[in-house]
Amino acid sequence: MALTNIFDMSGSAMTAQTGRLNAIASNMANAETISGTEEGAYRAQRAVFKAALNEAGAGFANDSKKGAAVTSEMVESQAPIIRRYEPGHPLADETGHIYTSNVNVMEEMAEMIASSRSFQMNSDAMNTAKQLVQKVLTLGQ
Repeated sequence: MALTNIFDMSGSAMTAQTGRLNAIASNMANAETISGTEEGAYRAQRAVFKAALNEAGAGFANDSKKGAAVTSEMVESQAPIIRRYEPGHPLADETGHIYTSNVNVMEEMAEMIASSRSFQMNSDAMNTAKQLVQKVLTLGQ
C-alpha cells in the first residue's frame, strides 16, 4: 500500500465520523419530542461502520491502486419507545398515553465523545503521514 492511501483511509473515516456526529446531534435535538402515537415518535439514529475495499481488492504491498476505506450507514435504534401516562396532555391518545423518543441523552454524550476522539485520531494519522511525506521529500537535499 502506498503512503498516500493513508490520506484516503483517514479521510473516509473522518467523513464517516462526521456523519455519526450529525446523527448524534439530531438525536439530542429530538430527545424530548412527544408524539400521540408510537409510530410517530422519534427513533434514534445510529451509524454503522464497515470497511470498504475499493478497486475490488484488498490491495497488496506493491499495488498502490487498491486500498481500503470506511463507509457508514444510518439505521434506526431498536430501543423501545417510551410510553407515559399523561391523560391531560394535548397529544395523549384515547388511553391517555403519550410517546417520547427512545433517545438516551447520556448514551448520546458517550457516543459523541467516542466519535470526536476517533475523528481526532484520524486527523493525527493524516498529519503524521503528511510529516513523513515532507521528510521523504527533504532526503534528496
